[in-house]
Amino acid sequence: MSRRKISVIDYGAGNIASVVNMIRHVGGEAEVISSPRDLAQASKLLLPGVGAFDHAMKCLHDGGWLPELNKCVLQNEVPVMGICLGMQLMCKSSEEGVAQGLNWISASVQRFNFEAQHLRLKVPHMGWNAVDVVKDDPVFDDRSILRRFYFVHSYYVSCHDRDDVLLECNYGQKFVAGFRSKNIWGFQFHPEKSHKFGMEIFKRFLEV
Repeated sequence: MSRRKISVIDYGAGNIASVVNMIRHVGGEAEVISSPRDLAQASKLLLPGVGAFDHAMKCLHDGGWLPELNKCVLQNEVPVMGICLGMQLMCKSSEEGVAQGLNWISASVQRFNFEAQHLRLKVPHMGWNAVDVVKDDPVFDDRSILRRFYFVHSYYVSCHDRDDVLLECNYGQKFVAGFRSKNIWGFQFHPEKSHKFGMEIFKRFLEV
């Protein structure tokens, strides 16, 4: 197995073309997998996600992904990165729907609600925003660098364990922009649309 290969999971609820292009652009090998059987040969995984939480979980269920995904990530500890909705799917649940998440991370997903704070901020949170690095990590080894990423989301992750929080962002309130627990990384922003800072993430993930 090649350490520089990332298997991008095509389960029917993710826009994978730009992710594949970015991985290849930074010198990695992107392999699109559309069957749970292909997970057995994966050395790194990327879980994308676009759309609604319940629909994405239904796609994973209906495609027969869950048993092999859990084995690959939880038992074999293959490094995995979740992007945007893919990050949220790794959590226990979401206010967006009623389906149970993958439950890989002790976290829940909540909707931005600024009415109680009397803030006139638009939902979804869309555009470029800076993030703060909360803890040391192979993907972010220098806290002094100001990093900006591209966000598009109406829901945000709330980690139950502070030790899992990797990145924070501020949009009317602090929220988790990235988490990491053992072999599991999740990013709320779109690194594939975040130019040089997104490229850095993919380059470093390839070396994990």
